[in-house]
Amino acid sequence: MPIILKMHPINLFELLKQVVMSWQVIAITIVLLIYIFIVLHISKNYHKPRVKKAKVKKAKAQPAAKSENEDDLPIHEDSNDELGLEEA
Repeated sequence: MPIILKMHPINLFELLKQVVMSWQVIAITIVLLIYIFIVLHISKNYHKPRVKKAKVKKAKAQPAAKSENEDDLPIHEDSNDELGLEEA
């Protein structure tokens, strides 16, 4: 038959306190924290964002030469056509 020991809560808390405060648990906790810090530091420094490749635009075919009509003439910026004024 297994022996079942009944502990008072005060005794249980004392036992847990002794386990947590033991030098082995403290040393392993410090080593793990240092290891995690080093791994995160290295991964942050060596993480390079992916470089997106620039898309090369293809040159469009030149449109056929149009005959120059009055409608096809370029409008200059200093033109008064927009205001409906005529030049004298």
